[in-house]
Amino acid sequence: RDGAYRRTLRLPHGYGIASLRPLPDHIDCRLALTDLRDLSTAITRCRWLLDLDADPVAVDKLLRSDPVLTPLVDKNPGRRVPRTVDAPEFAVRAVLGQQVSTQAARTHAGRLVAAYGDPVSDPAGGLTHLFPDTAALASLDPSGLALPQTRRATLTNLVSALATGEINLSVGSDWQQARVQLARLPGLGPWTVEMIAMRALGDPDAFVAADLGIRRAARDIGLPVHAPAMIRHAAAWRPWRAYAVQYLWSSGDHAINRLPA
Repeated sequence: RDGAYRRTLRLPHGYGIASLRPLPDHIDCRLALTDLRDLSTAITRCRWLLDLDADPVAVDKLLRSDPVLTPLVDKNPGRRVPRTVDAPEFAVRAVLGQQVSTQAARTHAGRLVAAYGDPVSDPAGGLTHLFPDTAALASLDPSGLALPQTRRATLTNLVSALATGEINLSVGSDWQQARVQLARLPGLGPWTVEMIAMRALGDPDAFVAADLGIRRAARDIGLPVHAPAMIRHAAAWRPWRAYAVQYLWSSGDHAINRLPA
């Protein structure tokens, strides 16, 4: 809103609201906190969200070595991988977004937050709740979700695994172990697992080879379209395949690639 990305933060001593605005040489960060003891934590989470500790020079140098990617990198160098301030939240939203439009996914998430999230006060207006934590989601009644039965089961199984600590998505956790544990849950396929690895775990080499946006970009710029061939080609992009994904996604004419007015 008004050129800034705003969202709520669930913090150790309360909640906060972050407003992040891109400027030419820095990110303007405004924080509203209920407890100032959470200041450092909130800043750290915002930096993680925006991938501000990446090394874009090293990433772009490697990706430019592929002639097919060179024009994409040169057009907008320094792309980061957008992450999340709440890994379980992202995992839940990834399931809600399976096989539906982004608008439908937002609707599902909004209903979930309204029913199970904690209310917050936003003096600037617009933000109303914290995303529900796994303890709150563990008590949800799946029959109240406007989702197919199989996706309800996927969601409840995921929430249970997160609430009990069976699956650990915290910063510093074992990326490969988390992948294996996620893949064991019925309904979590490679796309969902890799999206969680990319944006929740922060694995810079996560790769969604079969993603529709990747396949469209590959078709348009002359890369292999089918996932096995794409994976073979993308081996040269390791360990920065998640950044290559950002460049490929950016190549399409899609509203998501344009900053709001």
